[in-house]
Amino acid sequence: MKLHELRPAPGARPKPTRKGQGIGSGLGKTAGRGHKGQKSRSGGGVRPGFEGGQMPLQRRMPKRGFYNKFAKEIIAVNVAALNRFEDGVTVTPETLLDARLIKKIGDGVKILGNGNLEKSLTVCAQAFSKSAEEKIAAAGGKAEVI
Repeated sequence: MKLHELRPAPGARPKPTRKGQGIGSGLGKTAGRGHKGQKSRSGGGVRPGFEGGQMPLQRRMPKRGFYNKFAKEIIAVNVAALNRFEDGVTVTPETLLDARLIKKIGDGVKILGNGNLEKSLTVCAQAFSKSAEEKIAAAGGKAEVI
């Protein structure tokens, strides 16, 4: 048997039932929809979540908090994670993305001071915590705000 000769086994893929094809088909005339009513009409039925006029669940649940559409999405990276780079390298949000330390740049990257830095790096980011700036400087590197 060759790849081009493969096909489903006979009977493995039955033909779909054709509704409304006469009385002998078993699903003729009303095509399994019954007589009259909202669900028998074309385009009939209710939207998802409709509960027959009862107050729907999503409206019965209490609402809480609010979504700030102006919020900036700042991605945090700890100083300890920067140890994977070579000495003297310039670390930018794009290099962090390539090294898979972050999944996306978003509205900016902030370097936080968690952990220790053993390499001398030039780090370019949108923001730095005070402790991160001190640790980068102590390691002989430089923190540059973009």
